[in-house]
Amino acid sequence: MPPFERVVVIVLDSCGVGDAPDAAQYGDLGASTLPHVARACGGLRLPVMGRLGLGRIAAIDGIPPAAAPTGAFGRMIEIAAGKDSTTGHWELMGLPLAVPFPTYPKGFPPDVIAAFESRIGRRVLGNRPASGTQIIAELGEEHLRTGRPIVYSSADSVFQVAAHESVIPVDELYRECQIARDEVLVGSHAVSRVIARPFVGEPGRFVRTDRRRDFSVPPPEPTVLDRLQAAGIEVVAIGKIADLFAGRGITGTVHTHNDLDGLLETAGALERGRRGLIFTNLVDLDTLYGHRNDPRGYGTDLEAIDAVLGPIVDSLGPTDLVILTADHGNDPTTSGTDHTREMVPLLIGGPRVLGGTDLGVRTTFADVGATVAEALGAAPPRAGTSVLRQVTTQ
Repeated sequence: MPPFERVVVIVLDSCGVGDAPDAAQYGDLGASTLPHVARACGGLRLPVMGRLGLGRIAAIDGIPPAAAPTGAFGRMIEIAAGKDSTTGHWELMGLPLAVPFPTYPKGFPPDVIAAFESRIGRRVLGNRPASGTQIIAELGEEHLRTGRPIVYSSADSVFQVAAHESVIPVDELYRECQIARDEVLVGSHAVSRVIARPFVGEPGRFVRTDRRRDFSVPPPEPTVLDRLQAAGIEVVAIGKIADLFAGRGITGTVHTHNDLDGLLETAGALERGRRGLIFTNLVDLDTLYGHRNDPRGYGTDLEAIDAVLGPIVDSLGPTDLVILTADHGNDPTTSGTDHTREMVPLLIGGPRVLGGTDLGVRTTFADVGATVAEALGAAPPRAGTSVLRQVTTQ
């Protein structure tokens, strides 16, 4: 029998803890999402993460280094090139990319836009890098008048399509994004994600809805999720996880409205008591606060997450394990609004975890996937080193 029945992996989307060794190559030298957010907020109250050992991996205002942490703690460096969610999550599950996804920080080439317009039967607006809230504020009124969808890019490998729900119904927006994914953004233009961005409201008061959907390229090789599924082990994907893996290796999917909803769904999955992996992404930190340069909102959301996290950690039994980490950074105190190349936290908790275990700096995010695979009795991934025996009693 495997040593654990259930593993919960919670990704605090964009919650980096300091610039990576190669951050200068990405223009991100000095980025440090969590420490800078804490400073901007005058300190953070994160007692649950603090007890697990968060204050031992970085200097974070309001979170002193715990003298006797209940969890194991460390930091991880991404070995794959890039700083987008797909790259980060794939590496977390044992698949570091050798070749980065293409990016279009100046907008998409004319042939890509022409192919998309031809297939959906209408012209588009935009085609430039922008914050999502900014570009719908600028082009939303014209979109309402013309019915043309808004296309925009960023420094990340994404093709984003925004449309008002009364102009292009959500199901039609999804269909057009699927066309972009399957027929246009392929080959050398195979971006990591096509993202549908529905919004509502009136000029001057446009608001994006929670019906966003990501259309990712499928992983080119098996991930830990595939290995778990092949072993007959349940994989419950909460939040945008299923989208990031194109549904591969997923046995159950729960789409969420916000970060607190994601944690409530995580708690519900734990209560059902089935053997397997509960894999949760908390995306609001990134989309609502990191990309909008809102450190105070980021800090408030983190504190709310920590408060709900407490009962989840307290409910863990002797065959349960929880892992908290992130997929990249998005320092809201910088001048830009894009992801930042950072190290990410690694916190591991549960009744059988050897509290105070310092895992140092791990050389790949894939150590998470390797640990999950060993804990649940699945075949190990091709990358990553399990820390299970180092951090738990047998």
